[in-house]
Amino acid sequence: MPDGSETAIEIEVTGSIADIPAATWDSCAAPETADGGRPADPFTTHRFLSALEDSRSVGTGTGWQPRHLIVRQGGQVIAVAPVYAKGHSQGEYIFDHNWAHAWERAGGRYYPKLQCAVPFTPATGRRFLTLPGHEATGRAALVEGLVRVAADARMSSAHVTFCTADEAEAGAAMGMLPRVTQQYHWFNRGYADFEAFLADLASRKRKTIRKERATAQGFGGTIRVLTGDDLKPHHWDAFWAFYQDTGSRKWGTPYLTRAFFDRVQQTLRHDTLLVLAERDGRPVAGALNFIGRDCLFGRYWGCIEDHPCLHFELCYYQAIDWAIAHGLSKVEAGAQGEHKIARGYLPVEIHSLHWMADAGFARAVSDYLKAERAAVGREIEVLTTYGPFRRCDADTAQEAE
Repeated sequence: MPDGSETAIEIEVTGSIADIPAATWDSCAAPETADGGRPADPFTTHRFLSALEDSRSVGTGTGWQPRHLIVRQGGQVIAVAPVYAKGHSQGEYIFDHNWAHAWERAGGRYYPKLQCAVPFTPATGRRFLTLPGHEATGRAALVEGLVRVAADARMSSAHVTFCTADEAEAGAAMGMLPRVTQQYHWFNRGYADFEAFLADLASRKRKTIRKERATAQGFGGTIRVLTGDDLKPHHWDAFWAFYQDTGSRKWGTPYLTRAFFDRVQQTLRHDTLLVLAERDGRPVAGALNFIGRDCLFGRYWGCIEDHPCLHFELCYYQAIDWAIAHGLSKVEAGAQGEHKIARGYLPVEIHSLHWMADAGFARAVSDYLKAERAAVGREIEVLTTYGPFRRCDADTAQEAE
């Protein structure tokens, strides 16, 4: 039934994505695939969330316990949301450690909290997943369900991370606290190829990138770009070694299990782009991306040999190359990293929503978020001026030299 129906709304919580059929979940999570195309992003699809659960990357002992929301109206599923009870703040990339410390110093218990998110995935996308025609009713029910579940379980808070700007606006209108942070994205300005992108840059930046690419591509091996049926199980053996190296250095323990990459091979290889550097017939470095309908999402990088500029080539320049060749409008290169600016990735706003059970704590967080929002806006404005793109007058003079 369309929005505006008076039919009773039912909200259910499930501890496993397997409790709802894939087609039912995806009718809300990725209705755009009805035309046979790709989802906007694969991360909220049933197959991706199943891969996390089936591989035990989330679940008992991980601090990510599934508590997915399902909204029914007249017996029909009209909305779903990927939700987890969290025992820590790891793997989220929109950080609330200071809130946790403040609440616990005041004598409270911050964990567990409730998190509407895709685990380990700092990529913007819909979080309130609604059946077309039921957007307003479905969103409202999901926000109500999120708050009710957190309150009934006496949790300190509920959070919606990496949501869309529209969802942030809607959630704020329903009483949640909006937060703005920032990330770096590359945008396709209609480039015909990588050289056309370079032509859009200031002369000095263009020369630097050409030099970095030449250095990287001269590492003594070959670079291969693999997706779909070109991906084979042995490629994941190699990437697992890279992922473990990066995970042990960044997080202490890698978030994903080895079995997750087997599931990627089985159910997500057509959503996946793997860039491998091989030397003497052996993979020595790699970058894993996921493919959306109009965006390439950079996710993981790792290596077992260090080569100058190879990280930039595999993670950033190969991603740009592929996005241009396949007509994608954007590359999201993951969390953090001001070094991305010089390589054409510019700062953008990232949105999240937050609910605090304690009214006094909510007021304190709200005041903090207002100040943070202003600071982030100023930071984005300043960082954008450091971008590599041409400034007509100055760069024309430079070109003439």
